[in-house]
Amino acid sequence: MSILVVGSVGLDSVETPAGKVASALGGSAIYFSTAASFFCNPIRLVAVIGDDFPQEHLHFLQNRGVDLEGLERIEGEKTFRWGGDYTRDLNSAVTLFTDLNVYGEFDPKLPDTYQNTPYVFLANINPELQLNVLQQTTAPKLIVCDTMNLWINISRDALMQTLEAVNILILNDGEARLLTGENNLIRAGKKVLTYGPDRVIIKKGEHGAITLTDSTFFSAPAYPLEEVFDPTGAGDSFAGGFLGYLASVGDTTEESIRKAIIYGTVIASFNVEDFSLNRQQRLTRPEIDRRYRQLQETVFF
Repeated sequence: MSILVVGSVGLDSVETPAGKVASALGGSAIYFSTAASFFCNPIRLVAVIGDDFPQEHLHFLQNRGVDLEGLERIEGEKTFRWGGDYTRDLNSAVTLFTDLNVYGEFDPKLPDTYQNTPYVFLANINPELQLNVLQQTTAPKLIVCDTMNLWINISRDALMQTLEAVNILILNDGEARLLTGENNLIRAGKKVLTYGPDRVIIKKGEHGAITLTDSTFFSAPAYPLEEVFDPTGAGDSFAGGFLGYLASVGDTTEESIRKAIIYGTVIASFNVEDFSLNRQQRLTRPEIDRRYRQLQETVFF
């Protein structure tokens, strides 16, 4: 089964206690696509880049089975760039700079071949653009959406419209509290369900994730890591593993959703073990399945 992802493709400069990188491959759509590609293909990418985007990164994506027909390159313009500093707190970055560049005028257009894609992931972009994308799709089987504090604060009305149209919302604990005004995450999750989604997944960083529907609740642990090199993209990697697994089995039952969350957790745990996409570039499916079984054993009783 194929997956459509619309989000950012960028070049990141990141510093953590483990070191730093400059102009490394990044962006929400990149982390998602790479993670999802371990489970299914093609991943249909809709994004925009400038003429400074390295060709080697495009080769990497193509080798991972990412369809680049929807990736627009604008000549004479620069790629989206972001800089972050995690040296004080690995749970949240201090943004050093955000250069929108080509994303300042991003207007996603889906190729005809993308419009009937059964699984859709709306990565962390302006909710008005997310709505625009949905209007170009044809009856997708499952729509998963991400958001962030910025859009909750400045584009709430558009975000609420988007939430009415999606099946699953993925967000972190701080975003859930900001969106709902509820400090307790269970109450926050239940309130999100009244906005439209059938399910909400709330990520809690090193404390795992929870998911709620009107009739179910599930809590997943984080994989126990002794060291984190770079948390950038962990949330999008989680989403990629989650939706990639669901698309691979073609099933959205509660049992499959729970397995997908564990696979998402596993992919995210690998992602933070190195900078940028470095760890995912070396990662193999047997490693993923082995860590999946290890995580199962940590919660069996």
